[in-house]
Amino acid sequence: MFGSTKASDDKRRQVLRKTVSKGFAFETHMHTSEASACAHDQAADVVDLYKSLGFSGIVITDHFFNGNTAIPSHLPWTTRVELFCRGYENALIRGKEVGLRVFFGWEYAYHGTEFLTYGLNKQWLLDHPEVLSWSPEQYLKLSRRDGAFNIHAHPFRKAPYIRKLRLFPELVDAVEVINSRNPDVQWDIDAMSYAREHHLAVTSGSDTHDADTIPGGGILFQHQVNTIEEMISVIRSRKNIYLLGSRRIQL
Repeated sequence: MFGSTKASDDKRRQVLRKTVSKGFAFETHMHTSEASACAHDQAADVVDLYKSLGFSGIVITDHFFNGNTAIPSHLPWTTRVELFCRGYENALIRGKEVGLRVFFGWEYAYHGTEFLTYGLNKQWLLDHPEVLSWSPEQYLKLSRRDGAFNIHAHPFRKAPYIRKLRLFPELVDAVEVINSRNPDVQWDIDAMSYAREHHLAVTSGSDTHDADTIPGGGILFQHQVNTIEEMISVIRSRKNIYLLGSRRIQL
């Protein structure tokens, strides 16, 4: 990510393609400029990036309205949800064109504490305009009641936008123990220790914000997963998966 050259980037792409060719690789954490204010490229561009690298699929996890969203807050709720889902929907269209699976999720935030939510859909968002009034505890409990799989994203990251460390081991389903956008590897090591202490499932993600940075995370499955529900099931089982970027924490 830092201080790269074209030659080193080409080498990294070659190594990554070789690794993902051994299974079915999925990105678990990524953003599009359609919905995330901090993202630099549109959905179709990031789809093309992952397809070129040999990935089997991606999960779009744009920042929700309580995070770094690109969606204006003054709009009606239905309009906001429609605009929010455009990143995923545009990625889905491009994914079908090039042969890349695209799943839907989002990144919920509470003053910098963030969770990747899988397993819910656009209709759930349309039906719950009150979600922004919930505390993080309410969000985790009520979304899980409706079938959500919540992953605590980069739980030990330190940044100006993160007010304090908040941990919810009884209310989450998994921990993102590798986030290749974390500049400090110790944050990943601490996340792994936390997950092990509380016997939580683990994930790896690149936290992709553009189509130029080479992904450093993701999950390599032994078998193809065709739906987000299948992905959740395999992550829950903690079997037959390899976390891309594991060398960051010497697994």
